[in-house]
Amino acid sequence: MGLTARIRTRDGWAVSHAVVTVTDMTGTQVLRAEADTEGAVHDPTTLTPGAYTVIVTAVGYAPAASSAIVTASGRAEIGNVTLARQGGTELPPPGPWTVDPAHSSVGAVAQHLGISSVHGHFTDFSAVIEIAPDDVSKSRVEAVISAASIDTGNGMRDGHLKSPDFLDVETYPQITYRSTGLTPAGSDRWTVHGELTMRGIARPVDLDLAYLGTGADPWGGTRAAFRATTELHREDFAMNYNQVIQAGISAIGTTLKVELDIQAVQGEYLPQA
Repeated sequence: MGLTARIRTRDGWAVSHAVVTVTDMTGTQVLRAEADTEGAVHDPTTLTPGAYTVIVTAVGYAPAASSAIVTASGRAEIGNVTLARQGGTELPPPGPWTVDPAHSSVGAVAQHLGISSVHGHFTDFSAVIEIAPDDVSKSRVEAVISAASIDTGNGMRDGHLKSPDFLDVETYPQITYRSTGLTPAGSDRWTVHGELTMRGIARPVDLDLAYLGTGADPWGGTRAAFRATTELHREDFAMNYNQVIQAGISAIGTTLKVELDIQAVQGEYLPQA
């Protein structure tokens, strides 16, 4: 008996707490129900057989309306209802995407002397993204960073960061990241689970990912933008250098804040300049 429905985004995520309103042919509301955290609606109200209009709304999404026929049993099985994010924000189309280093940045921030921050970035990196066609949680990303491309704007400091005290770029020239899974963390936000290998040490690292949208570029291609952040601890990767200047204050903090601003171009290759 009653009404059942599943509320989803176009890329398959559940829309929790969406509101389903059912009106009869005169426009009178006969039922109102809220989806659970899994986007499912199960309302036991028995409806009179006939034709109805179903309207689904949710914060951050464009409303969706459809017709429904209630059978003699009083049951209305709506099935899947797809909501589009307001502003047209959707996941990129499935398939391969190539990160454009010229319009992307891989940065890190460390505390310095306990009172300020040192900002650095890597200038040489590459990455590929594969958006899964049916189950977006199976999408993947792989990235390779040249450790020697670290740039903090100070040559002496960069030289120290490349030394065995930190990145040890002669022994470990590459930093790699390979995703192992993806879970939703809200509208247009995901947690990317993966493994970061640095100085030959592999550790699980999650990225907090925000999808910023997709659009055409001046070269006839399609681009998608992402922003991701995470925190790393130096000691997890055997970077134990610790110069104490006074009262237990380290010259360089042990926590690194990583900030990624990414543009990816649809396809397996970047367009030729």
